[in-house]
Amino acid sequence: MRTASIIALALAVSSVPSHAQDHPMVKAYAGSTINSKDVKDFDEQIMLLSVIAPNKSYKSEKLQGKVTRINYGDPNGRSTLEKFKNYETALKSAGFEVLWQCAGYDPCGPQVAIPGIGSFPYGDQGRYLTARLKRAEGDVWVGLQVKPAWTDLQIVELKPMEMGMVTVDAAAMAKGILAEGHVPVYGVYFETNSADIKAESAGALKEIAALLQKTPALKLYVVGHTDNVGAMATNVALSKRRAASVVTALTTTHRIDAARLLPDGVGPLAPVASNDTDAGRAKNRRVELVKQ
Repeated sequence: MRTASIIALALAVSSVPSHAQDHPMVKAYAGSTINSKDVKDFDEQIMLLSVIAPNKSYKSEKLQGKVTRINYGDPNGRSTLEKFKNYETALKSAGFEVLWQCAGYDPCGPQVAIPGIGSFPYGDQGRYLTARLKRAEGDVWVGLQVKPAWTDLQIVELKPMEMGMVTVDAAAMAKGILAEGHVPVYGVYFETNSADIKAESAGALKEIAALLQKTPALKLYVVGHTDNVGAMATNVALSKRRAASVVTALTTTHRIDAARLLPDGVGPLAPVASNDTDAGRAKNRRVELVKQ
């Protein structure tokens, strides 16, 4: 597979000022200038995967990783079609797969506000796509919105959150449960928008199992928690599925008696930090062990 260390557009080299650099994997359309740029080492970004239905629902993927958001001011005299085709061709040449695209109001559906994207669709001349590059070190996703006067790019380099936020061991969990009746566990990680447990969660699950093995009389509620990004009902349902996955892992891999564990989830209803910051949202995404 071809790599995408740099995407060189078919037109001339970008005229973006040197003090405001493009993303290293996506170069701007020639003559563009950067209006704003925001980079987060670990954040969430929604990528659109369908047009907007008449009831204003849509398919999307909520991704986590390094997120770069850039708004470009575009040169005058160029159509959105010309600009869009340059970006599309460059992405495909670099090995990206276009997962979805649309143009204009009627094909794209009624306008809605999408978190991290804004008003969509934006006018009859707006053009949009979502593309993905598969890589062993982590996939890269690109969301592109080309409008008459400017272009928005959202680029997500998938990666797990930095580990080590909280040290998880059986003794610390036992102490927390004894003192408070519950303890948060930050070492259990899930695939994005999924209840599938990631391999790097093995250590935390092993320590939870050790806690239960050392205290045979202990029974626990396993409670899933999320941040407040996305719909309430979706987050609550996801938190319940994730709690159930943890119980399944403990009862199958570690042979803990299922009668000692009851899974449930409360979505964003019990935050331990503000959801207005990246760090706060990371703390709110957790599994808690609660003494029955």
